Amino acid sequence: MSVIQGRRAWVVLSAVLAFSACGLLPQNDAKPTSGPQRDDGASIFDLFGNKDDPNTTIEVNKYIWNAAQQILDFMPIESADPFSGVLVYGYGRPPGGGRAYRATVYVQDPALDARSLNVALSTSSGPASPDTVRAIEDAILTRARQLRIRDGRL
Repeated sequence: MSVIQGRRAWVVLSAVLAFSACGLLPQNDAKPTSGPQRDDGASIFDLFGNKDDPNTTIEVNKYIWNAAQQILDFMPIESADPFSGVLVYGYGRPPGGGRAYRATVYVQDPALDARSLNVALSTSSGPASPDTVRAIEDAILTRARQLRIRDGRL
């Protein structure tokens, strides 16, 4: 090993040690924090763990759920998940209509409110018109209110 190679090795080794030691020194220039600090020991590997409570459910409005089934009874139900609030319908023709529709209904809140309902309606040629979707949503919400009023008279 020549003198030049020895000096290069020493310079590289010194640079590596200097940069690696930067993390070991205390940081005095850090801004003071207010309030308690929390160190829960979380790491990147916690993203891959399943720590969710399996008993947690999403609540859906039963009146909107039942009204959607009654209004869209001309379509076959392909899947229904009352825990997540999703109803998936296959193609069906409304009574007196010529065009076949398919729908996905998402009931996302326990409140009897228009924000709790989301309807995706499509035909074989693409998405249905916004007026048709709005008419279906209005019919479902009207029927849900009727069911709620009828249930209140028990």
